[in-house]
Amino acid sequence: MQYKQLSAFPEKFLWGASISAYQAEGAYQEDGKQPSIIDKYQHTEGVANFEFASDFYHHYKEDIQLFKELGLKAFRFSIAWTRIMDIENNKTNQKGIAFYHQVIDECLNQGIEPIVTMYHFDLPYFLEEQGGWLNRETIDYFVDYVQVLFAEYGDKVNYWLTINEQNTMILHPGAIGLPPSGELPSKKELFQINHHVLLAQAKVIHLYHQLKLKGKIGPAINLTAMYQATSSPEDAIAAHNWETLRGWSFLDAAVRGKYNYLFENYLNDRGLYPKIEAEDQAILSSGKPDFIAINYYSTATIAASKNDGSDVSARAGDQQIMLGEEGVYRAAENPYVDKTPYGWVVDPTGLRLTLRKLYDRYDLPILITENGYGAPDIVEEDGRINDQDRIDYLAKHILAIQEALTDGVDVFGYLPWSAIDVVSTHQGFNKRYGFIYVDRTDEGLKELKRMKKESFFWYQKVIARNGLA
Repeated sequence: MQYKQLSAFPEKFLWGASISAYQAEGAYQEDGKQPSIIDKYQHTEGVANFEFASDFYHHYKEDIQLFKELGLKAFRFSIAWTRIMDIENNKTNQKGIAFYHQVIDECLNQGIEPIVTMYHFDLPYFLEEQGGWLNRETIDYFVDYVQVLFAEYGDKVNYWLTINEQNTMILHPGAIGLPPSGELPSKKELFQINHHVLLAQAKVIHLYHQLKLKGKIGPAINLTAMYQATSSPEDAIAAHNWETLRGWSFLDAAVRGKYNYLFENYLNDRGLYPKIEAEDQAILSSGKPDFIAINYYSTATIAASKNDGSDVSARAGDQQIMLGEEGVYRAAENPYVDKTPYGWVVDPTGLRLTLRKLYDRYDLPILITENGYGAPDIVEEDGRINDQDRIDYLAKHILAIQEALTDGVDVFGYLPWSAIDVVSTHQGFNKRYGFIYVDRTDEGLKELKRMKKESFFWYQKVIARNGLA
């Protein structure tokens, strides 16, 4: 639909940016931090590890002051469970608790809304050795950890994100690395893990509302609309299969408190249905989110399964993530979209479509918590970092958000990935996303100097104008 005039962004729209603890903080053994699965897993050979990352742990004041200069209204970061809890010794880590107080206070002092992710892939390794999320007891450990977060920061933080990209954890379990054994959970185990994570999420959402804390809480999922490759009815069914299994099945359980009908039949048909206890339905139903957060990068185009052993293929530019499933769907190419240097589809109109579908389905406010352009950046002789491709990408997606707002979708914030350069999980520091350049490489830390890219000055103007116009 084309409009005579686009709606303005809301006056209090949360223009921001995001990072995660394990990709930015570093200091992986400092001040009582315990090891996480990120610290112990096998990662892509030849790229930077996460031991130092961008050293946000020691540079947080400088970085947040740069965020203030950038004009950010909000800053999304994750709290590392392993900085807060020493589970093996059954105690909290006061130095870790103090660190996040300092980060939150610095944000508030600079007029920036802190938005906290409770879990961004970094499970304590002690729990991994006890079975990880496959062990139902991990739910209780997670609730204990979150109770500490609410007690310490509940009066300061207005927006909480529960689990980051649960669907990525389940559908692409090798995306964050491989266990030391090199063996990933079986598919049946993954859907049991999924059930336990859904229960943990529902419990902490219910707890948050029970405590009558002042803010809002919701899930954060990687979401995208699916296109059918042709007008073939079989392609349409395949696209609906994957859009449901990849996205709606996770959100239906989180928002509606019950499993999606197609998801249930898929699990039953393939012998993947998880073990469910008598109280589980009541737990799922008790956790009603206040909003939905989404990470959006690109759309996917889907063709009907051939079911002949050829449906599965590696995603372009990322051999760790496989696309396609026998009897469900196969990936297809879309001639109407662009691609990044790493082969990711660039589709701003797809963001508008995704927002419309999401809002139509759940009628909840939406916060965009990741969206960005990953590419190498070059520091020129005069110190300029001309990332015009990133500016073009973000500008088109911001326009798509404005079009979705004009459609009537309730979007209340945009927090691109990433505020500063962070370690890309598979491509290290060769693939950068930030508005602020961190001067290090995969091979060496250098001085970790912070440098403003051209996108920094561009986004600064967008925020000042409350939009592109």
